[in-house]
Amino acid sequence: MLDIRSLLDEPRKLPTVPKVAQQLMQSFSDENVAFGEIVAQLAADPVLSAKLLRLANSAYFHFSRTISSLDDALRMLGFVMVRNLVLGNGMVAAFAKTKGMDLHQFWHYNLYTACVARWLAGKAGVPTDVVFTVGLLHGIGQLHLHAAAPDAVAPLDRTLHVLDSGRAALEQQAFGFHHGDVAGELAQLWRFPEPISTALRQVPAPLQAAEFSAFAGCVHLGAWRARAEVLDAAREERAAAFPAAVAARLRLTLELIDGELPPLAQLTDGLQAMLG
Repeated sequence: MLDIRSLLDEPRKLPTVPKVAQQLMQSFSDENVAFGEIVAQLAADPVLSAKLLRLANSAYFHFSRTISSLDDALRMLGFVMVRNLVLGNGMVAAFAKTKGMDLHQFWHYNLYTACVARWLAGKAGVPTDVVFTVGLLHGIGQLHLHAAAPDAVAPLDRTLHVLDSGRAALEQQAFGFHHGDVAGELAQLWRFPEPISTALRQVPAPLQAAEFSAFAGCVHLGAWRARAEVLDAAREERAAAFPAAVAARLRLTLELIDGELPPLAQLTDGLQAMLG
């Protein structure tokens, strides 16, 4: 039987995260990180710097003036969002060769989830940048399972689509843990703050936790909407799958989401640059 520790106990099994992303991940646990230090880390990677500036000037952020330097990007976007953008780009690079999954579909689903969850967090009064971080990271457990244990997950893939809402329960039955647990373990290994690693574990089933995480709740709802988008679910099917109990904990409703949420292509406009 597959053991969660076996997925993490050898360095060769772990995703290779680009150096700048590694440095910024370490900054999650450093409250005194200096502005100049972050700019210097980013400047050391010209390709990433150019991509970050392109993202900063995308329609997603609606800035009225052009962002022309890394200093400007950090000041205008804020450190947390810059770190999120670098982190998202790093995750795409780390799992670029993962087999057994439609990566194009998966990364669009992941980006949709993060952006919808951030929008929902704004409506629910939950810190939006933290939710965006959890949304960007919530799929890494699924990716790591496919990268480190492809033979073990292949039968599950034949049984149920990797993005199906019932996938975590199937993994729990087969392995004794699910992809959210793997994501939480990776976050701990990378020394992310405890609320992030806890939320990642809870995303598949937020209401089963002893203490409800609003971060996990927002991402769970974001995943519901993103899943419907990439799997092309009919509106009736999407409504039938709505996690009403999770939404109620956040004081959100299907009517609010359907009535006010922008089209997902519009909501993520410009951030697709993170995907390649």
